[in-house]
Amino acid sequence: MSDPSEPSEPVALKGKPATLPPPAQVQAFRNTQTSVSLAWEPVDGGSELLGYYIYSREAGASEWQTVNNKPIQDTKFTVPGLRTGKEYDFCIRSVSEAGVGESSAATQPVRVKQALATPSAPYDFALLNCGKNEMVIGWKPPKRRGGGKILGYFMDQHDSVESDWHPVNRQPIPSRVCKVTNLHEGHFYEFRARAVNWAGIGELSAPSSLFECKEWTMPEPGPPYDVRVSEVQATSVMLQWEPPLYIGAGPVTGYHVSFQEKGSEEWKPVTPDATSDTHLRVSDLQPGKQYMFRVQAMNSAGLGQPSVPTDPVLLEDKPDAQEIEVGVDDEGQIYLAFEAPEAPDFPEFQWSKDYQGPPDPQRVEVEDEISKSKVILKEPDLQDLGIYSVVVPDADEDTSASHTLTEEELNKLKKLSHEIRNPVIKLISGWNVEILEQGEVRLWLEVEKLSPAAELHLIFNEKEIFSSPNRKINFDREKGLVEVIIQQLSEDDKGSYTAQLQDGKAKNQITLALVDDEFDKLLRKADAKRRDWKRKQGPYFQEPLTWKVTDDCQVLLSCKVTNTKKESRFQWFFQKKEAPHGQYNPPTGDGSLSIEGFSKENQGVYRAVVSDERGEDDTVLDLTGEALDAVLTELGRIGALSATPLKIQGTEEGIRLFSKVKYYNVDYMKTAWFHKDKRLESGDRVRAGTTLDEIWLHILDPKDSDKGKYTLEITAGKEVRQLSADLSGQAFDDALAEHQRLKALAVIEKNRAKVVRGLPDVATIMEDKTLCLTCVISGDPSPEISWLKNDQPISFFDRYHMEVKGTEVTVTIDKVTSEDSGRYGIFVKNKYGSETGQVTISVFKHGEEPKELKKK
Repeated sequence: MSDPSEPSEPVALKGKPATLPPPAQVQAFRNTQTSVSLAWEPVDGGSELLGYYIYSREAGASEWQTVNNKPIQDTKFTVPGLRTGKEYDFCIRSVSEAGVGESSAATQPVRVKQALATPSAPYDFALLNCGKNEMVIGWKPPKRRGGGKILGYFMDQHDSVESDWHPVNRQPIPSRVCKVTNLHEGHFYEFRARAVNWAGIGELSAPSSLFECKEWTMPEPGPPYDVRVSEVQATSVMLQWEPPLYIGAGPVTGYHVSFQEKGSEEWKPVTPDATSDTHLRVSDLQPGKQYMFRVQAMNSAGLGQPSVPTDPVLLEDKPDAQEIEVGVDDEGQIYLAFEAPEAPDFPEFQWSKDYQGPPDPQRVEVEDEISKSKVILKEPDLQDLGIYSVVVPDADEDTSASHTLTEEELNKLKKLSHEIRNPVIKLISGWNVEILEQGEVRLWLEVEKLSPAAELHLIFNEKEIFSSPNRKINFDREKGLVEVIIQQLSEDDKGSYTAQLQDGKAKNQITLALVDDEFDKLLRKADAKRRDWKRKQGPYFQEPLTWKVTDDCQVLLSCKVTNTKKESRFQWFFQKKEAPHGQYNPPTGDGSLSIEGFSKENQGVYRAVVSDERGEDDTVLDLTGEALDAVLTELGRIGALSATPLKIQGTEEGIRLFSKVKYYNVDYMKTAWFHKDKRLESGDRVRAGTTLDEIWLHILDPKDSDKGKYTLEITAGKEVRQLSADLSGQAFDDALAEHQRLKALAVIEKNRAKVVRGLPDVATIMEDKTLCLTCVISGDPSPEISWLKNDQPISFFDRYHMEVKGTEVTVTIDKVTSEDSGRYGIFVKNKYGSETGQVTISVFKHGEEPKELKKK
């Protein structure tokens, strides 16, 4: 390690450097239409001062905006880019290496306007009338008014024979027309003038032309004057003027208006005919060009002197041109307002109705503000319709506008005025009624958002009500929600409910009538909802009883249970009696009841019940009336669909065609048979019929004419089914052969010898009694008869006798003995066959009980 260095000089640690104080005496001055000038006392910061930051804000705003991106060194600055007519505050902060200092005190609000200056000179003097020793002189106002209202004019006169100018007036003349007296007839005079505003007396005008003081006696009128151009647009302007002061030999009958394009020497008439008004809207001009206008009065003697032409007017649409605003204020007054932010201080707003002069003060009230004027209609009606125009005369540029108030617009404004004078709380939703999950009834309505001070009075049957245990009232002002929740609806809640709302001046009243059938329906629905909620606290039917017909034509009733537990019990009932054959599957909750061969005998009320200690629920299905018809109709439809193809069968009587069905009901299924597309009717040889499972057609004693196509048509409700079979060829021959075979067998069976009835299986008799056995036989021819005992022929003698009476055969045994016991039989026989009828005879002695009786 080397030797240490020399020690450093002592270093004193300093605290964080402080920022510089704000500048003092910050002042704001009007400059131009879009800028304001600022000036302030410099800050004594020496080399530490880096400059100043300037901040601005619109009067009334809370946030300051930085004006300059870099600190400025000077103590003066012009703030650009401001809005004409708006008021602004300004403040300044010093900048040093320590940062930006505290803000200076804000300036007084300053309105952005042109700084006041003295006006330029008047010009274009004109002789408007002349007497023997007096003249009336008019002129145009200064082109530059200095940012202030023209307060008047000072005028001088000069006699051409003299060297000096003499003042005409000691006090400013408020108008631009001046009568000069005490002149000398025949002398020539010239005039000059200066305008006066708040900044002082303006520039002196150039002398006018020389005017001879000679009394006017011509018959034509003098020149109109003060020709004004307003409402300049791209293709039109509005002209207004004052009538001539000298009318000549007779009254003025009209005016001729002409125009001249700048650079041209030719004056052209605006319209071919004269106008009787002192105003005219000139249209159909070419945009972008400059025009001058002049006016001539006319009387019976002809056209008079032309007015002084207007200055050239450039025709263009100004994008920032002000329009007359039409509306309704907060007090409900209908108004027309015009704002002129570029107008001078204390501007004069000249309103006119139909360009005929100021509106009638009996009908309107005019309110002027700093740069805005408002015409308020006192009692608006049809008399107030028309054109309202306004001109701000002391502005450097044209500031004017007009608006045509129509009947349609006035009606809309009157409606809005009524709404403002009588404000109504906006209704979003009228009274709504709904039933909640547990059967509570909720009455609610919604209005616009209300203030915290809004009030609600809820009137029920003309009496104000408040929240209670059974009736809860909620009022959410933020959401505009009024809500009434009735825990359990009852007859006490029947009536009308009126919500009276007030928020400041705004009011509204909404009524709900819960009466008559509407209330009764609501009560029933609420009770049903409450019962439904209660039943769902225990086991309940998730799906109620329904029916369907299966493909096997069984009627299946089914339902579904939920919220069950192991102890839950399920039962089926039919007509209030338990139906044990119903099914229930606890894992799935499915219940079912199948009914085979359903018919009208099965109509009635079916009911399923599920219960446990938590409660009980049931579901009922009434299969009577229309419901029964629906089931049977569906059974018929499916029964028709189940019909098998037609089969052909030979029978003893003839040929049979048939179809098997799973179900048939004569009331809900109709059948028809067709042979060769011709409907068959039952008769001597054709018979049709049905059973529960079969539809048949029997052709008796078939013939060749019975051959052909047979069709069975089955109709069940809207279902129609057709089945066909061809009974011809081999099918007919086979059926006919089978018929003949069975018919022959039937003949044999019918005529063969038979024991029809009479003999019992066992006969018991006591000794010494007489036994009589009788039976009935049949056969054609009459059969031969023989009796057998224990399969041996019986000889009839002594005690054995046989008697035959027609088909009745009787055998008698007198004084029977035990030897007469045995198996006896009657044997009958003819050419078609034979048959044996048997009986067992048991003889018992006196005092004994036969075995057969013991068994019984």
